Amino acid sequence: MRRDPQQKSPLALTFRGTVLDVLDQRLLPGTYRMIRCRTHRQVAECIRGMAVRGAPAIGCAAAFGLALAAQERRFPSRRELLAYLQKAAQTLRATRPTAVNLAWAVQRILRVAKEPVSVSVLQRAVIREAERLFAEDQAANRRLGDYGATLLSPNNVIMTYCNTGSLATAGYGTALGVVRSAFRQGKVAKVLVCETRPYLQGARLTAWELRLERIPCELITDNMAAFIMTQEHVDAVIVGADRVAANGDVANKIGTYALAILAKVHQVPFYVAAPTSTLDPQIASGAEIPIEERPAQEVTSLQGVSIAPPRMPARHPAFDVTPASYIAALVTERGIAYPPYGGSITQLLSSGRPSEPLKEAPALIGASV
Repeated sequence: MRRDPQQKSPLALTFRGTVLDVLDQRLLPGTYRMIRCRTHRQVAECIRGMAVRGAPAIGCAAAFGLALAAQERRFPSRRELLAYLQKAAQTLRATRPTAVNLAWAVQRILRVAKEPVSVSVLQRAVIREAERLFAEDQAANRRLGDYGATLLSPNNVIMTYCNTGSLATAGYGTALGVVRSAFRQGKVAKVLVCETRPYLQGARLTAWELRLERIPCELITDNMAAFIMTQEHVDAVIVGADRVAANGDVANKIGTYALAILAKVHQVPFYVAAPTSTLDPQIASGAEIPIEERPAQEVTSLQGVSIAPPRMPARHPAFDVTPASYIAALVTERGIAYPPYGGSITQLLSSGRPSEPLKEAPALIGASV
């Protein structure tokens, strides 16, 4: 698996035919440790346990998990191999329900696995398709980043949320990919990084990636965002997505909806950056998106240290849904969609290749949000 020569941040995943090395993101930035996976169940545990996270990255991980599953034992027949892959797919799909990229990637690999060929040919085809999916995500992120940069003017102050960079994708990033492309064009004066409680992906991961790229940034706690917007000019908020419904509603890391409300009140354009694999035309609106509930101890403790009274009840919905009416533009590798999203998302999905933005951008301050 070739590394992008412009890639400064570490890759979340490194696949070498019979093993998948997963960078344990739970330990960053203090400790850099790889988890070596030789089976699909080990990959599933990495996804479930948040060693790898980010919608595109867990989709790629699941694809590689099926590539490992195809080699885990001797298969006397194609039928037995396909049955084993389908069981492995169920295990991988069950790890995290909100991000659609995971199910999309698994289904793509299973389509290849249904080809009427010999066991050995099928095994090689599954591996190649997983590698192809990974490479396509890297290329898509770069196109997405360049499209998103067209929305920005020179010396912008950008606020972002969660981690949407190389660690959350096959490389380069979605929302952070937009930042990277814009920075190379002289359009980024500073990035305001929200810490992203309770898992602190912004503080631990995004800030780390930005420092590696030498992009000017400041870390703020999530509850500082509104005050910061009153104290200095913020030109744009850019976030990623775990699933986008047909009407443009967006599921993303918990706290995204609150940030979108703040952006609307302060007339800051709120952009969502996500590959087309994150678009789910089968889901009519955000009300139908399943929201993952994670363990309460992730709220009541911080890196193993309790920050709440013993046995304190707590809630941890890992995602929330931002209504389409709060989103100024949706940036993908095929172009930029603008409201009304029902039509523009359909147009994006029907396009088989990258395209120019679907239409001229509306006025992005005030009316569009």
